[in-house]
Amino acid sequence: MPEAPLQPSEAGHFADIEALFQPTHDEVARQRFVSALRKHVLVDKAADMKTAYETVERPSYAKKEGHAPRDLNEIREAMLHDPTFAVYSAMRVNAQEMTWQSVSDAVERKLPEMVAVAREAARLNPAGGSLRTDPLFKPPAYVADIDVHHIPGSFTAELMPDDVAIGAVAAHGTKVFSGGLAHRRGNPGAVAESVAHFLKRACPDFKPRRILDCGTGIGKNLAPYREVYPDAELYGIDVAAPGLRYGHACFEVQGIPLHLSQQNAELTDFPDGFFDLIVSSFFFHEMPVASTKATLRENHRLLAKGGRLAHMELPPNSEVDPYTAFVLDWDCYYNYEPDYADYRAQEPVQLCVDAGFSPATCWQRFIPNWRTFGDKDLARFVANEIPAPPYGNGSWFIFGARK
Repeated sequence: MPEAPLQPSEAGHFADIEALFQPTHDEVARQRFVSALRKHVLVDKAADMKTAYETVERPSYAKKEGHAPRDLNEIREAMLHDPTFAVYSAMRVNAQEMTWQSVSDAVERKLPEMVAVAREAARLNPAGGSLRTDPLFKPPAYVADIDVHHIPGSFTAELMPDDVAIGAVAAHGTKVFSGGLAHRRGNPGAVAESVAHFLKRACPDFKPRRILDCGTGIGKNLAPYREVYPDAELYGIDVAAPGLRYGHACFEVQGIPLHLSQQNAELTDFPDGFFDLIVSSFFFHEMPVASTKATLRENHRLLAKGGRLAHMELPPNSEVDPYTAFVLDWDCYYNYEPDYADYRAQEPVQLCVDAGFSPATCWQRFIPNWRTFGDKDLARFVANEIPAPPYGNGSWFIFGARK
C-alpha cells in the first residue's frame, strides 16, 4: 500500500477514485452478462412464474381449499412447490451473488490506491464537504451480522484501516444490478432526482436549508438534491464506514460537498430542529420495525417547524395486489433481508403518526420516475391531470409528513 499521499492535480482537481475502477475486457463482458441475466430473471422468468400461478397453482389451490389464494401468504403457500418458482429463485440468487463477484477483482486490484485517495479526500476536503467516522462505532446486528443483499461481509466489513472495498463493490455492483432496468440504467441517483423534482413542483415555496439522507451509503441518493436545492447543505448518515469513505472521495472530486458521518439513524448527534428535509431511499425495510419506529421518532426531533419528510420505500401490502406483494416479499426469504416482510406489513402513514406527526400532515403516494417521465408530464401529474406509471414500470412509492 503506498504511504505517500496522493496530491491534487495542477488544475486543482482531486484524484478521481471512481476512475481507478478499470475492469478488463473480460470483466466488462461478465458485468454485462450479469445485468442481462438479472433482467431475464426479473422480466422473463417472473412472467413465467406468474403464468404458472394463474394457470396451475391458483386453480390447484382453489380445488384443494375451496377458495383461491386470498393474500400473499396463501399465494406463497401455493407457489412454494412450483418448479417455475424454484427456477426463478435459484437464478435470482445466483445473479445477485454474481453481481458483486463481477466487480470485486477490479476493486481489489486498485484497492491500495483507492484507500490512499479516500484518505487524502478526507484530509483535504477540496469541495468543502466533510467525513466523520468512528473506530469505536458498533454497527447494528441487522446490518453487520448477515450478508445483506448477499454482498460479502455486508456493507460494514473492514479488512484494513480506512477500508473502502465494500463501498466500491457496492457502488459499481449496483450499476451492474440496475443495468437492465430502464428507469435506473446509468442513473444511480434516480430516486433522489425524482423526489427532489416532485417536491419542487408540489411545494414550490419550500426551500430547505439543510437536507439529511438516512442510510445514505455512498451518497448517490443525496447528491442529486443539490441540483434542485443548490443552496441547501447536504448531510448523509450511515452505519457503514467503507461506503461513506468511498462516497466522500467520489463527490469531493465532482465538486459536490456532502457532509457524511457514521451514525445510526435511530439516535444521531444533530441538534433539535436542525433539518428542513429528511429523506431516504430503500432504507426502512432493511431494519426491524422497532428500529424503523425509533428512526421516525428521531426524524421528528431533527425536523425544524415546517420541515418535511419524504422517504422512498417499497410499497406496503395495502398498496399493491396480493400477487405483487408475494413477489416483493421474495427478498425477505432469499436475499438476506429478514425484516423486509414485517416492514411491508406496516402502514407508513400510521408509522409517521406514531412518531409524533399530526395525521393531517402525513401522506403516501406513488410518483413518476422523473427522468423517464419528463418534467412536463411531472407538472401534469402534480396537477392531478395524469397518473403515475404502474408500480415497477417507472414509479416510486414515497411517504412523508410535515412538522
